[in-house]
Amino acid sequence: MTRLTVEPTGNMTVTTVVHGSYTIHCALGRAGVMDGSAKREGDGATPAGLWRLRHVFFRPDRMGWPDTRLPVAPLSNDLGWSDDPKDPANYNAMVKLPYAFSHEKLWREDDLYDLIVVLGINDGPAVPGRGSAVFFHLARSDFAPTEGCVAVTRPDMLAILKECGPESVMEVVE
Repeated sequence: MTRLTVEPTGNMTVTTVVHGSYTIHCALGRAGVMDGSAKREGDGATPAGLWRLRHVFFRPDRMGWPDTRLPVAPLSNDLGWSDDPKDPANYNAMVKLPYAFSHEKLWREDDLYDLIVVLGINDGPAVPGRGSAVFFHLARSDFAPTEGCVAVTRPDMLAILKECGPESVMEVVE
């Protein structure tokens, strides 16, 4: 089983991911790490807890199929992720665009979502307002804070995914 451990190092928004015997740089939410049970929509915090790696999505126009045992699917420019607590059917789930409720576009101009791993946060079932779209995705070159996600470089993500399968988890330590 692949277990990734996100361990705070003193900087609230840039820290490390321990993966096997090596440590890599990662960006966290602008509000740092908070208890996962206290997570709220829009708080900017990365939720602490033990989270399954659910699915991988990638931009097929920018990269090839990633090497992983996790379920993988290509993104298209008509996909989004519902982040609206008032959405009765699809809060914290992928949606087809255009979409009537507030959502995040998954097909972005920058490269942050060229490779996305959906983390099993608030998904069993989703509780409105308890957080949505908390992903493991690609970092900005300066490791600027995320909106609550965990982000690493493309080479690090690709190396990690090679070792991941349905049993893989990410532990975010508070």
